[in-house]
Amino acid sequence: MINSVGDSIMVIGQDYDIQLMNDVARENPDSACLSDKVNLKFFEANYQFDGPCFGDDHPCSYKVALKPGKRVSAIHSHLYPDGKVKRLELVASPLKNSDGSVRAVIEVARDITEHMELLDEVRSQKDYLNHLAHHDTLTNLPNRILFMDRLEQVIHKAHRASEQVAVFFIDLDRFKQINDSLGHAFGDKVLEEVAGRFDACLRENDTVARLGGDEFTIIMDSLSQSQHAAKMAQKLIKVLENPIDIDGHMLYLTASIGISLYPQDGDNADTLLRNADAAMCKAKGEGRNTFQYYTENMTEQAFERIFMESSLRNALSEDQLIVYYQPQIDMDSGDLVGLEAVVRWQRPELGMVSPTKFIHLAEETGLIMPLGEQVLRKACTQMSQWNEQGIRPEKMAVNLSGIQLNGESLIESIKGVLEETACDPNWLELEVTEGLVMKRPEQSISIMRKIRELGIELAIDDFGTGYSSLAYLKRFPITHLKIDSSFIRDIPDDSDDIAITRSVIALGRSLNLSVIAEGVETDEQVEFLREVATMPRAFCTAFRSQPRI
Repeated sequence: MINSVGDSIMVIGQDYDIQLMNDVARENPDSACLSDKVNLKFFEANYQFDGPCFGDDHPCSYKVALKPGKRVSAIHSHLYPDGKVKRLELVASPLKNSDGSVRAVIEVARDITEHMELLDEVRSQKDYLNHLAHHDTLTNLPNRILFMDRLEQVIHKAHRASEQVAVFFIDLDRFKQINDSLGHAFGDKVLEEVAGRFDACLRENDTVARLGGDEFTIIMDSLSQSQHAAKMAQKLIKVLENPIDIDGHMLYLTASIGISLYPQDGDNADTLLRNADAAMCKAKGEGRNTFQYYTENMTEQAFERIFMESSLRNALSEDQLIVYYQPQIDMDSGDLVGLEAVVRWQRPELGMVSPTKFIHLAEETGLIMPLGEQVLRKACTQMSQWNEQGIRPEKMAVNLSGIQLNGESLIESIKGVLEETACDPNWLELEVTEGLVMKRPEQSISIMRKIRELGIELAIDDFGTGYSSLAYLKRFPITHLKIDSSFIRDIPDDSDDIAITRSVIALGRSLNLSVIAEGVETDEQVEFLREVATMPRAFCTAFRSQPRI
């Protein structure tokens, strides 16, 4: 009967001798050979051990069954002399006399090695999936799910201990420009480096997580003083001061940080995170590379920002953007020689909105690309219409933002607009600010040359505010310099502004560039500019916002 069973079966006496065994036990290839089994104890014959029990992690099923006289089961891992490891499920049952005393033990051993290996693989896969569900795949930091769970736990602990908790919301400044100009693979390497630096700043029990994109969050618990959070914020800002070397590219990053505190700024994870986010937006508004504690009025500002972004998206889809055209006048002849396209936003509920109110928001949210293309399309369409009417000005100037200039699709976008509107590229002039091109001069030069190859002229806007190197200025493929309005505003009363304006005009003349002054409004300013603009067509002036032509 027992030989028909597929498991190893032995009847073992109280002195560990083998009284009976089935064929499976007898033919076990991992045990001693058959001729030796007759005079061996069961643990010598089947497992090649020196005793019946071997370690606290392997309870002796034989002894358990023998002494209390009850059935017992256990799983053992056996390492054989040849290095092989097998997992066995052992079931030991007492064989009793008529008086109830135990005279032997029946041990059934089932090889479950493959079964346990499969279970281990399933557990490992389950652990991996669980880790994946709670961690960021790029940085291996906790993700939003795990962060919020830990934050709730920390809040409960802080409530019991009457302690403070600080929540940090960190956003890397202008990180989108890195992705747009150098690619997402490059940006991922930057994020990995930043994650490592932030993690190195923390105490043992703190948590840093990546919520997504370039947004990181940190939990500091057991705070005795709120000032400790400020010290941590300063540490996080400082750790980014050293440049990041990615494939030979040296990048300088800054971050804006918002801080909310438990219990004063919220009593749950969602509120604390939301308020830290609002404080971060305030830090960005204060010039970036700084931190701000949350205050109640920030919530209103954050909601306003969200509402503003939503309204701007609607404005783009519902054609609420209006383009006005500022005239450019030749100071020598007084003739109209060009126009500058200036965008305004007509909000139904608030009326006309200045670009200073929404351009920065458009850049931060990525809406600047469709916005810029829409303004360019309107300006080019207007030029084509004027041309058909025989009243076309010589040039139409349109501003480019930094994100547009560094965007991979800029050239194709320009080509598409020109073709769609039947606008001659020679009618167009694109303006980029001095500070913008000097951030990445070599990359800017490359893109500007591609624009010039289309037949479009280029101007450096706000000249005098960006500290251009003259060596770079000579290399820029530009045709115009525009003097920033801040240098024109106090002419002819401010001697410094007069000197700067004269110098820019002289520089433009030496480089054979036309010079345009922004913000000319008074007769005195016009007269002064006429006096210094001695070279024909070397100097023009731009008036402030006028009704659309």
